[in-house]
Amino acid sequence: MATYDAKAALPDGSPSHWGSAVDISYDQRDVLLYAVGIGVEDLRFVYERHPGFAVFPTFAIRWGGAGAPIDHALIPPSPGPLNIDAERYIELLKPLPLAGTVHVSSRLIGVHPRGKGNGFVETESRVTDSDGEVCVRMVNGSFRRGVAALGDIEPFEGSGTTYSAKVDVPDRAADLDVGTRIGDNQAHVYRLSGDYNPLHIDPAAAKFGGFDRPILHGLCTFGHCAQLLLGALCGGDPSRFGKLKVRFASPVFPGDFLRVVAWHDGPGRVVFNARVDDRVVVSNAYFEFNEART
Repeated sequence: MATYDAKAALPDGSPSHWGSAVDISYDQRDVLLYAVGIGVEDLRFVYERHPGFAVFPTFAIRWGGAGAPIDHALIPPSPGPLNIDAERYIELLKPLPLAGTVHVSSRLIGVHPRGKGNGFVETESRVTDSDGEVCVRMVNGSFRRGVAALGDIEPFEGSGTTYSAKVDVPDRAADLDVGTRIGDNQAHVYRLSGDYNPLHIDPAAAKFGGFDRPILHGLCTFGHCAQLLLGALCGGDPSRFGKLKVRFASPVFPGDFLRVVAWHDGPGRVVFNARVDDRVVVSNAYFEFNEART
């Protein structure tokens, strides 16, 4: 298997090269639709006339990897149903504007073989507002299945790729156990935020991807975990959202009852997993938040 040559693939010869910024515009409807798509019921996020109306903190997660300079001759793409989210990290540094245009810059930070015909690709992204201030930092990892060959590079030094580290949960009773039923049409709604991978709606595409029926978007599961944790630990206050990291362990299906089980791990931090019945669907996960104001 050929080794991926970062210096050959990146225009400036530097493995920390950021791609050109991608301008992304959104409006009030996009903000509302995303919140409904991840099952939010809190009026702060689903009613535009609420006095505390705000963008839900994980809204930007859909833009992870936008504009990353990837040479597809060296890192081949997968067909949609074979490209699956593996890990996600988001850090909110500043609230996103309620509407407008933001700028997303991304870079490739790792590419790793994962068995024959499979690869794991990591990118880092940052979202800046019209003032040039960074609002959001993200790292996303995806499995690319069904590729003939995939090179390998180590995470770049200084890129902050500690997000794939194992996160253990304590061997004791949980401090928090909250849950929600995933709507039968939840994937139908979530896809309207821009993820049209047929894996999540077309039974034939789901079978091609190795599933008996369409699965919920990983980022929809991510959003459900976020809104359950924010509601239970922060009273739904978006200003208290800090960081959220997850690893997708197995699929969630529309109609499932999703439980988030968490343990306190120091001030303003919990480690958690998410489960459907006895099956862990999210692992190696943590949520960091600002402590309540006194």
